[in-house]
Amino acid sequence: MKSTIVIALMSILFTIQSAAQAPLKLAIAGLSHGHVDWVFNREGKKDIQVVGIYEPNQALAARYAKRYQLNPSIFYTDLNKMLVQVKPEAVSAFGAISDHITVVRACAPLKIHVMVEKPLAISVAEANEIKALSEKHKIQVLTNFETSWYASNQYLNQLIKAGKIGEIRKVMVNDGHEGPAEIGVSKEFLSILTDPAKNGAGALFDFGCYGANLMTWLMNGVKPLSVTAVTHQNKPHIYKDVDDEASIILQYPGAQCIIQASWNWTFARKDLAVYGNKGYAIAVDGTNVRERLDGKLPERAFQLEPRPAPYTDPFSVLALVVGGKLKLEENDLYGLPVNVTVVEILQAAKESAKTNKTVYLKN
Repeated sequence: MKSTIVIALMSILFTIQSAAQAPLKLAIAGLSHGHVDWVFNREGKKDIQVVGIYEPNQALAARYAKRYQLNPSIFYTDLNKMLVQVKPEAVSAFGAISDHITVVRACAPLKIHVMVEKPLAISVAEANEIKALSEKHKIQVLTNFETSWYASNQYLNQLIKAGKIGEIRKVMVNDGHEGPAEIGVSKEFLSILTDPAKNGAGALFDFGCYGANLMTWLMNGVKPLSVTAVTHQNKPHIYKDVDDEASIILQYPGAQCIIQASWNWTFARKDLAVYGNKGYAIAVDGTNVRERLDGKLPERAFQLEPRPAPYTDPFSVLALVVGGKLKLEENDLYGLPVNVTVVEILQAAKESAKTNKTVYLKN
C-alpha cells in the first residue's frame, strides 16, 4: 500500500514538472519502424511537440498523415532540409537500424539530440562513430528498449546491488514472439526486419539485443570474454535471408549468460532470470517476479507496481534528459556505453554463427 502511494505521488510530481517545462521540439526521422505509432498515441501528454517528420516514402507519409490527421506541411522528403527548417531540439529515428548512423551524422553538428530504436547500430564501426559524434558535438544519443521500463528488471538489479542474490553465476534472457510476419507487422517494417543490410540480422539482432543490453547493465558495463552463437532458419519460406532463431552464450570470468532470441515462440515473451551463489530471481514480465533468496525458504511469487512516470514512456525520458531534468546513470540501459557494447556483442554473435567458432572480445 505504501509503495502504491509513493508511486502515485511521484507520478503527480512528474505531471506538475512536465506542465511547467516547455514541450520538447521533436522531429521524427522515418515512419517505417513499427514502434513509431507510439509517438502519435500519447493522449494527454504535452511534454513533446512533433514539429517535423522526415519520410521519403510519400505513400507511407500520406498514410500516417491520414491516420493521425497530421498537417501535410510538417512532412519532408529531405532529412537535412527538415532539420534546418524546423530546428528540432531532438530527433527520434524510426527507420531501418542501418539509418541510425545517417541520422546522427546529420543531427550531431547541429547540436540536435537523438533517440533511436534498439539496437544502436548494425556494426561496431557505426556504433563507435555514433559515440564519437556524440562526444564531439556534446549531444545525447539514447537507445530505446522496452525492457528498460520493466519494474521487475529494476528490482532484480537492486537485489544484485544489495548482495541478496550473491555473485552472479548464470543469467538467462528469453525474448521473442511468433515472428514479425506472423504477428502482422506492416510491409515496410517487415522489409527492414528481413533485410540483413538494414537490420543487421534477423531474430539475432531484433531480440538478441535485449539480452545483450540487460546483461551489460547487470554487469556494470563489463564486456564478456567471449561470445558463442548458433542461428537457424526454421521458416526459410518466410525468412529466406535472415535467421529466425538464435542462441547466444556470453562468457564472463565468473558468470555465463544465455540469450535465446526467437521468431518461433507460440507467444510473445520478454523474461530475465538471474542465478547467484545465494539465490535467484526471475522477472517473468514487466511487473511479476519469482524469487528464492534463502535455500531454506520456498520460492515466492509477487507482483510489483509499474515504474512511475517518466519511466513508462521513452519520449518523456528523452524530454527530461534533453531539458537537463534527468541525468542518465553511467551504465544506463538507454546510454551509449552500454549500447556500444551491445553492438559489439551482436557483431561477435553474428560472426560466431557464421564461422561456427567462439569469438573472443578485446577489452
